[in-house]
Amino acid sequence: MPSYRDEGLVLRTHKLGEADRIITLLTREHGRVRAVAKGVRRTTSRFGARLEPGGHVDVMFAKGRTLDIVTQAESRGAYGAHAVGDYAAFTAVSAMLEAADRLVVEDGEPALQQFLLLLGGLRAICDQGRSPSQVLDAFLLRSLAVAGYAPSFEECARCGAPGPHQAFHASAGGMLCPDCRLPGSARPSAETVQVLGALLSGEWPVVEAADPRHLRQASGLVAAYLSWHLERGLTSLAVMER
Repeated sequence: MPSYRDEGLVLRTHKLGEADRIITLLTREHGRVRAVAKGVRRTTSRFGARLEPGGHVDVMFAKGRTLDIVTQAESRGAYGAHAVGDYAAFTAVSAMLEAADRLVVEDGEPALQQFLLLLGGLRAICDQGRSPSQVLDAFLLRSLAVAGYAPSFEECARCGAPGPHQAFHASAGGMLCPDCRLPGSARPSAETVQVLGALLSGEWPVVEAADPRHLRQASGLVAAYLSWHLERGLTSLAVMER
């Protein structure tokens, strides 16, 4: 039976039969992979604990007829388990895993940038101790950009007129100039728009120096932008303390 090896992040799991699970991973070389892990729900399983959501693993797959089969898994980091004791970190990690699963559309298609963004986000929360909420917002904006939905915060999203601008509309793609402004546009403060741009570009000194009210307003706009492009919000995002 042909086999292959890859590095992956466990996005979610589903029970299969009495002792198996279907594991969905975002891998470095093969994009999103759904595979069966046989016997992992038994207490005697060799690698069941390594294949929990948020796990970073080196994994060996055997090619199957419909789903591939996990034959070996070695842990490189248990980010989901690490975050369990911190509600803010756990919900942020859960939202990142859910978003990555939703933004990678096709199984088996390479998604290296999404993999690296997710791995970097998990490390920022669990290893570097950055604010879970701000890491999540930065991850969501960058992941949307990689998926082809890059928001515009410095120029008008419709006509390209240079900013700063005062109106934000999710369906239009970001900030809008006075001539392009649409009904129902939000009017974020200039400081909030600066935070959004810093989250997208990774300017952490700007983010960390921002006023909490501007961070909260930025989080609300990120959530609205994400919901528009995914056509519905993230389940994990609804239970976050923002």
